[in-house]
Amino acid sequence: MSKVIALLIGREGSVGFPNKNIFPVLGKPMMVYPLLAALKAKNINEVYLSTDSKKMKEIAADYKVKIIDRPAELCTKEALGEDVFVHGYKHIKDILKIDVELMVLLFCNAPTILAQTLDSGIEALRNNPDFDSCVTVSKYNMWSPLRARRIAQDGLLKPFVPFEAFGDPASLNCDRDSQGDVWFADMSASIVRPRCLENISNGLLPQKWMGRKIFPLKQWGGCDVDYEWQVPLVEYWIRKNL
Repeated sequence: MSKVIALLIGREGSVGFPNKNIFPVLGKPMMVYPLLAALKAKNINEVYLSTDSKKMKEIAADYKVKIIDRPAELCTKEALGEDVFVHGYKHIKDILKIDVELMVLLFCNAPTILAQTLDSGIEALRNNPDFDSCVTVSKYNMWSPLRARRIAQDGLLKPFVPFEAFGDPASLNCDRDSQGDVWFADMSASIVRPRCLENISNGLLPQKWMGRKIFPLKQWGGCDVDYEWQVPLVEYWIRKNL
């Protein structure tokens, strides 16, 4: 019988925010929130953690979560999350010989996820065989690509994307909603078919594990934490949702 497998990933080393995956968030290590969401989801059969961290393995063991040893070459700051997901999937499929229906991909530093959101994404994929994945998205109109800038060689700010890419520049203005809603994949969860990981080079940038036909699971305020200043934001989210 095919199974829905949750795979949570997180490494020990973090330069910008040391130990972010186990940083206390409202009294729990950050990684516990996505872990609990996966454990509580009624459609998920098994939960795995891929890591090199002894402490994270101990936390996962407290919740009876199975461990995948993350190889050293996938524990560097240059290592891509997509390669870690593929490694974990292949371990589950080829080493453990599990027939995988769907993979629920989670990050230890992305606590803004609920069990019911995971269940709704799984059901959406079951009801729509043509979809490659379901991915949590949050609306961040204030970060529209229209507003993005880069620092040019002369030290001055220039548009990151040429304004012409958005249509007639004369029609553009500073209203954050002027270009319609801007949805970002917030990294809280990606529910994908095995084919996305087996043919990852065919996926859309920048998160190629999502495949090409990506269904949005709308939420608000989702994010993966890379800086300590983001912690109060996710604590606010958790208080509102949990």
